[in-house]
Amino acid sequence: MSTDLQISFSGISLFPEMFTAVTEQGVVGRAIAKGRVKVDLINPRDFTQDKHRTVDDRPYGGGPGMLMKVEPLEKAIQFAQQKQPGKVIYLSPQGQTINHEMIKKLAQEQHLVLIAGRYEGIDERLISKHVDLELSLGDFVLSGGELGAMAIIDSVTRLLPEVLGHEESAVQDSFVDGLLDHPHYTRPEIYEGSKVPSVLLSGNHQKIEKWRLQQRLGRTWLKRPDLLKQRELTQEEQLLLEEFQSQYVE
Repeated sequence: MSTDLQISFSGISLFPEMFTAVTEQGVVGRAIAKGRVKVDLINPRDFTQDKHRTVDDRPYGGGPGMLMKVEPLEKAIQFAQQKQPGKVIYLSPQGQTINHEMIKKLAQEQHLVLIAGRYEGIDERLISKHVDLELSLGDFVLSGGELGAMAIIDSVTRLLPEVLGHEESAVQDSFVDGLLDHPHYTRPEIYEGSKVPSVLLSGNHQKIEKWRLQQRLGRTWLKRPDLLKQRELTQEEQLLLEEFQSQYVE
């Protein structure tokens, strides 16, 4: 087992068992087994003082729902920080939407503390005092922040050196250079009458790379035109995109 630890995560959650979805299998599971990634799970219930291990309370001012209690959550954050100081992230619908550039920045950290909120959220004073960054998966609401925290763990881990089976995998993913990924094909060559594009069977790697670039440009134009507006195309890329677009002009 390697001891080359590259990053550690502290997940603060009332449902730590949920995290086994990423920690016990797949890319993250393998990275943990190799000693490159460490995931500690901290339950605020372990820092309660009453016999019922209460972790929620009513909000001041009334209204529906409950809030996570201040004291147990703060002690959980402090416990994580005492083990190793790190950036504290609160998964919240009000947070900045996560994108690839954000994940690249987080992958440079040595320790990330991920707070998975529950109920109506957490006390604003805790956010002001402890939270460095609020992040969100998108403009929708989940029952808790666990899925967002797991998404960060997975996406950060796959960017680490020597974690993926093929080092080029992360480099060629969607969003890495502002474009979506190209289509992928595997055996059989013909499936239900649909054939693999002939260029992929040609063995001409230069033509294949050109085709893949054109497909990436075209797919981004079709599915995420907003991304193209943020990217300055080279002359070759512009020509390839125009050729792709000509197929859709009636």
